[in-house]
Amino acid sequence: MDAPIIELLNVSKTYSTAAGDFPALRDINLTVHKGEFLGVVGKSGAGKSTLLNMINGVDELTTGETLVHSNGRRVSVHHLTENEKALWRGKTMGVVYQSFQLLPMLTLVENITLPMDLAGAFKPRESRQRALELLRLVEIEEHADKLPALVSGGQQQRVAIARALANDPEIIVADEPTGSLDSVTADHIFDVFSRLASERGKTIVMVTHDMGLKNRVTRCLTLVDGELQPETGADSKPKRSRRK
Repeated sequence: MDAPIIELLNVSKTYSTAAGDFPALRDINLTVHKGEFLGVVGKSGAGKSTLLNMINGVDELTTGETLVHSNGRRVSVHHLTENEKALWRGKTMGVVYQSFQLLPMLTLVENITLPMDLAGAFKPRESRQRALELLRLVEIEEHADKLPALVSGGQQQRVAIARALANDPEIIVADEPTGSLDSVTADHIFDVFSRLASERGKTIVMVTHDMGLKNRVTRCLTLVDGELQPETGADSKPKRSRRK
């Protein structure tokens, strides 16, 4: 078994609302191993997006601790300053959203080179070449110089995945990445994530309401009302991804 790359230790998140406190997550303990494709399923409002935000540090936790072991460092995510978290996230974690979040005035290849340019990791010519390689990986290279509005939703999601890989992060977190796609296109997106885990050793945490995810990932957990359900049976142990 590979070493843990993500650890959530007694993590809780409570939001204060006009109607009173709302517990979005309750005492979450979770270990994710390097190279896993972990799926977390649950209904709307179960706390899935909040769980991802506890991993990537976008939102503050109420109690507990998130540890990420990456690039030879052990980071307590919520002990970083906001600037430190932004720099750390840019190098360590790629994020894929349901709504793609592509910049409409930039071409597909420019959307991918942008995070590389912001991180200063590559020279301009190198960043374009890498972006084209990533578009080839997700099988959309021929549309590189088109604007997002000129390609389909499934193609935009492929670009969003390529952008998440721009700075070669070890971890990818995906928030309902197939929620707005038809079933055939969603299958293609699942295949892309599966290849990233099995062939490239990426660690992927995907949250979704799609209960059919269970057989598409190396491990699947269920989140109900902010609580992870006990793991049972064959799904209780992470399966090692097969790398080709």
